[in-house]
Amino acid sequence: MSTERTLEQREAGQEIAPTTAAPVPLKRRGRRGGIANWGPPVAVALLIIAAWYLVGSVLLDPSKSYLMPPPHAVLAVYFDPQVAPDMYEALWNTAVVALTGLLVAIVLGVVWAIAMNQAKWIERSLYPYAVILQTIPILALVPLIGFWFGFDFVARVIVAILIALFPMVSNTLFGLQSVDAAQRELFTLQRANRWIVLKKLQFPAALPAIFAGMRISAGLAVVGAIVGDFFFQRGTPGIGALISKYTARLNSEELFAAIILASLFGVVVFWFFGWLGRRVVGKWYDFA
Repeated sequence: MSTERTLEQREAGQEIAPTTAAPVPLKRRGRRGGIANWGPPVAVALLIIAAWYLVGSVLLDPSKSYLMPPPHAVLAVYFDPQVAPDMYEALWNTAVVALTGLLVAIVLGVVWAIAMNQAKWIERSLYPYAVILQTIPILALVPLIGFWFGFDFVARVIVAILIALFPMVSNTLFGLQSVDAAQRELFTLQRANRWIVLKKLQFPAALPAIFAGMRISAGLAVVGAIVGDFFFQRGTPGIGALISKYTARLNSEELFAAIILASLFGVVVFWFFGWLGRRVVGKWYDFA
């Protein structure tokens, strides 16, 4: 029937409207919850615990069982009244150092990237030093930092900043420079100044990259705080100082417990910035 109408319209000289359906906007990938979300990580964790028991109880020489204590013995450390309070206090001290260094790295990294984005000569002048900051062996600088700034809170924060800074600089700069050319030309036609372009176009477009850099820097800030604890044994002890002490005394159960506790803290900080990124840009960007 539709073919006959088309032939009649052609014979009558009428124009035929295109029958292509209008494009349907793509829906943002949905997020599954429940077992689909948490099931695989829990399954992997159970496999790791089973392998841990297997290696420690079956494959390892009984005379060297202290090298890999069973998981239930490590778990008991968190409830030991003689060990747990010191461990939680040390974790809190490390958390304060790591979060302080992370906040400073975020502010400094964003400002640094914005400055380089404003002019090519600024980028050519400053970006090599950002690369040097990433490639320089921080462990070699730690003694100098201790000589210059002491061996307590300030020195540890500086170590955390140095380790966590580069991802913020590189990700923010990438986000600012990845603005669509057509949108940039539209702002140019409207004679918008640099501040308006940065505020209304570049910075909102760079937010996903900025939050991705925050997640990377969050984990590195925790690493930096623990590295500072290892070398700066004076002052307020952190979780890194406890790990060093447990290693020297061959307290394997306490050592495993401290390492796992520090790792879980890093995971929590990483997850928090992922959650924050989804809250801020998740309505218009599929932030994983």
